[in-house]
Amino acid sequence: MSRNIIQRKNRFVCVVAFILLWGSGAIVYGAVLPEDRADVMYHSYDGGGVTIDGPSILVRKGFLDKFSVSTNYYVDNISGASIDVELLASEYKEERTEYSLGMEYLNNKTIVGFGYTNSTENDYVADTFYGSISQDFFGDLSNVSISYAYGSDEISKTDDDGFGTEEATHLKYIISLTQILSKNWLMNITLQTDVDEGFLNNPYRKYSFVNGTNAVGIVRGYADEVYPETRTSDAAAIRFKHFLPYRAALGFEYRKYSDSWEIDAWNFDINYTHPWGEYLIFDIHYRWYSQSKAEFYSDLFASEREQNFMARDKELSTYKDTTIGVGVTFEYEPQSWGFVEKVSISLLYDRISFEYDDYLDARENKALTAGGGEESKYSIDADVIRFFFSMWY
Repeated sequence: MSRNIIQRKNRFVCVVAFILLWGSGAIVYGAVLPEDRADVMYHSYDGGGVTIDGPSILVRKGFLDKFSVSTNYYVDNISGASIDVELLASEYKEERTEYSLGMEYLNNKTIVGFGYTNSTENDYVADTFYGSISQDFFGDLSNVSISYAYGSDEISKTDDDGFGTEEATHLKYIISLTQILSKNWLMNITLQTDVDEGFLNNPYRKYSFVNGTNAVGIVRGYADEVYPETRTSDAAAIRFKHFLPYRAALGFEYRKYSDSWEIDAWNFDINYTHPWGEYLIFDIHYRWYSQSKAEFYSDLFASEREQNFMARDKELSTYKDTTIGVGVTFEYEPQSWGFVEKVSISLLYDRISFEYDDYLDARENKALTAGGGEESKYSIDADVIRFFFSMWY
């Protein structure tokens, strides 16, 4: 059974950000090509009955002092049974593989980048093309970058030949300004617009409606979700980085989001980086996220086909989540390792807690322990682990 379609859209977002930013930093410091390096990552997510893990390998190499080429291989191994699966299906396993290729070209104070990513699952194929341009101004104190991405998806349904194949497209526009305010302060402002069209929901997920009563109360019925075929979203973010005298740094981020489905969301992030001795760097961060529900979302509709669009995806509900993360990095510059200039090892851990305000645990209704609409509010905790090995050459 496939995962949340919104997670797939977020994957499109992450693919572009991953290629553009990994190795060059989320805040651009100047018109300099990324360093030659290789990164190996292992990632793991465990929460809500679902486990996702796998490796990623990124290699970046420059040549002629003007070009930098990168390639990335990424795998998600997904298994388990989320709350949706426990309600309506059986435990599943699937694998997603992703291949990316990118290139950046430096000309004076301008960097032009472009690339391609392919992501494949047994019921989903996604192709993404992206391009970007970045320019320094005012003595390299200011940087403006513009990026564009186009994604094309093909969606099918496992063990259901009658479903056929659906399509979706995703457009992304980003403009970003980075400004050095002083020797200790750095600011970044980012504006982003996304336009999605086509089949935007999960073909496996169903909405819930009142389907009679029994001894415990309302009985839930289920039918296939129906989504709009268009979605436009806008987001704005502002970030600050303050460098402290003892080589540490303090970061802040505020981001506001809204879309045509009437979801409004915001998040705040604060992070602190602290070096320890010659080789160790410690990181800690806290993130708060909150959103309102989509206009066509309901945990329990009054009747089947009550309105044109109907959804019961918890990611479209009213909810909030908090993240507390810690990390440690070991960096070493060997003197006699041949072509190897530096190596680093990083271990990062995040604890994420999700609390849903209007998404109820319908498993209680299935077990005949609560009437529909009277179940407990759903919440989950998730553990995210990332292990990096990086080598500069």
